[in-house]
Amino acid sequence: MESVEGSVGIVSPQDFISEEPFTFLNGESISNLTIRYETYGSLNEAKDNGILICHALSGDHHCAGFHEDAKKPGWWDNIIGPGKPIDTEKYFVISSNCLGGCQGTTGPASIDPSTSEPYNLKFPRLTIADMVKAQKLLLDHLGISTLHAAIGGSMGGMQAMQWMIQYPEIPQKVLILASTARQSTQAIAFNEVGRTAIHQDPAWHHGNYTKEKPPATGLSIARMMAHITYLSNRGLETKFGRDRRKQDPGHLTDVEFEVESYLRYQGQSFVNRFDANTYLYFSKALDTFDLYGPENDLTQAFKEVQAKVLAIGFTSDWLFPPEENQQIIQALLKLGKKASYAEIESELGHDSFLLESEHYFNTVRAFLEIK
Repeated sequence: MESVEGSVGIVSPQDFISEEPFTFLNGESISNLTIRYETYGSLNEAKDNGILICHALSGDHHCAGFHEDAKKPGWWDNIIGPGKPIDTEKYFVISSNCLGGCQGTTGPASIDPSTSEPYNLKFPRLTIADMVKAQKLLLDHLGISTLHAAIGGSMGGMQAMQWMIQYPEIPQKVLILASTARQSTQAIAFNEVGRTAIHQDPAWHHGNYTKEKPPATGLSIARMMAHITYLSNRGLETKFGRDRRKQDPGHLTDVEFEVESYLRYQGQSFVNRFDANTYLYFSKALDTFDLYGPENDLTQAFKEVQAKVLAIGFTSDWLFPPEENQQIIQALLKLGKKASYAEIESELGHDSFLLESEHYFNTVRAFLEIK
């Protein structure tokens, strides 16, 4: 791996292949499992300096450094690297593509060995707990039984919480960013609009589309809708306002406003790298995530938590607003757990956890370094 200042340099993904059947929470199973992952930094002799990065719905395993010949770094390169808050000179950072994904880990687009055809909608129903169970297999493969921290934002924050519940003895610290212990009704509603756009695309064919002819229009609309929820009104006003791309667009379907152009670009670029069925599976996993349970009591889920926990909310996040992050910490404190909450001023909405802020970065660094 090359080393350049402030970056982990050139990185290559690796594949962990388990030939053993993997059983999902609902009892269904697949005959084998591939997990694509990347690591940065070095594992120490005690094997206790590992930090697991859990990605959000649209993320993947490539969160830092550069792939060969690529101009764009990993999606969290601003916070991971030598001397950065997640310091690869101190920590061994592991990031994997989630179970059900479409960037090398087994998911709906993978080939089912029993049929030699893609799983498509025959892939088992997926939960956040299933994603974490698969990550545990990867850690076992790497010989890691203790994590310095599990970290994630949005859907990644759900995974980090699931880690401290499912395997309480493994993560010593858990950092939850712009997340929630239960998907809100409004968030479910937005996800359903996106799923419906995919379902209604003529190319979807009940999930049995080809790689060459995916439901591109439906997936693009789903991404555009979701992306709006990741931003904030104030952030959009600051970035675009009512700036026009064309004063006379010529036709109602032509791009007129700069924000329209931006959303269309986001939709198209997403289609080029993401699978529509994975989007359906991931968004449903988000919607069904509910640590409150039937008794509506978050403390029940957190009884066995051993980790030190920090949740960070962002003031302009209306998808997973600050109060939903606060509620996680309040439940932990009721149980006498070591937990704290920080709130970061930002006008960038839900996506604030991906962006650069001195206060935010200092908070992350301090939490990881505290004894």
